[in-house]
Amino acid sequence: MGFSVSGSAAIVFAGMFIAFSIFYGAASNSFERVAEAQHDNSDRVVDQRNVDIEIVYYERSDTTPNRLTILVNNTGSKVVNVEETDLIVDNEYLVPDDTTVIQTDGSQPDTNLWAPGEQLNITVRGDSLYESDRVKIVTEHGIADTVIVSGETQVVL
Repeated sequence: MGFSVSGSAAIVFAGMFIAFSIFYGAASNSFERVAEAQHDNSDRVVDQRNVDIEIVYYERSDTTPNRLTILVNNTGSKVVNVEETDLIVDNEYLVPDDTTVIQTDGSQPDTNLWAPGEQLNITVRGDSLYESDRVKIVTEHGIADTVIVSGETQVVL
């Protein structure tokens, strides 16, 4: 009788030890993932606060095909990837025909990075662009600037 009690106690303790080690591993991994996600979110918030853009020039041309030219300044303190910058004209996503980064000295580097203080020149050609009333530029992290044209008046939001 003494051996069966101590044997069963040893089996119960061994089972509890195995169960605790499995629980600890799972809990530790989940806490690490949550902490890493919070850190990544903090980095995204800092990046979002450091990105800012401003549309400084907007021109519609009625030549054939119609052309839309937009100049946008990077007024933030973070480098923005040009490939992650989107153009929306009258609620329609458009792929620019030409994007050029213009540095402060007027040169045009061969890169897809848009540094602070530089200007992005976006040109789009299409059939109905002369009648476009609203243009929105959206960079990574959702930072955007909008220009609304009604008649000859241009309003930058």
